Amino acid sequence: MAVIGNSLQKSIEELTNGNIIGIPTETVYGLAANAAAPSANPFGYISPTTAQHVEAQLGEAIPYILDGGECKVGVESTIVAFEGDCVIIMRLGGTSVEDIETLIGKVELRINASSNPASPGQLLSHYSPKKIFLLGDIEKMLIENEDKKVAIISFNKKYEAENILSNKILSPNRNMHEAAKNLFHFMRLADASTVDLILAEEVPDIGLGMAINDRLRRAAFI
Repeated sequence: MAVIGNSLQKSIEELTNGNIIGIPTETVYGLAANAAAPSANPFGYISPTTAQHVEAQLGEAIPYILDGGECKVGVESTIVAFEGDCVIIMRLGGTSVEDIETLIGKVELRINASSNPASPGQLLSHYSPKKIFLLGDIEKMLIENEDKKVAIISFNKKYEAENILSNKILSPNRNMHEAAKNLFHFMRLADASTVDLILAEEVPDIGLGMAINDRLRRAAFI
């Protein structure tokens, strides 16, 4: 999700006087102006995947929101850098490492930075809910927090316990694309609920699972 800048304001005003507006992608590309598109969310918080997420967190701070529908991938783009003949993945994202290596051969991962990051998404703490977010063995964490109201974000399993208020399953069929698309949406639902904390588990660390786990680990980092 991206916020439009002042350069588009005149063009948008010709289309609508509303706040959130649904415009076909072809129309956006055809506007007679340049668009810059930074992430439309407060720094460090869960990324938005719908225009409604953007409105909820930025409110009247921006004049317009272009609503192109729900994000199809769910996690941010993969960022690639080049140093001579070396190809470096700076941020894991919607294009998997395996797909990139199929095209160009072996790549190097350089995805963490404690300070002065060279790329977006490299800080150890990022994509974080406001509520306590714990990552690990859900059954063990349920026992350790049996006196707390919890929300569960699991890969493909439904958990049972009296203190579970909700259990969102990323993909019952273990589909990584479905899991990636649901991740931030489910995190936002849990963060907006009345639970005391959110419990989550990692997914298989293959394909898009690497990007999903990257977001989960950063969200849980203290």
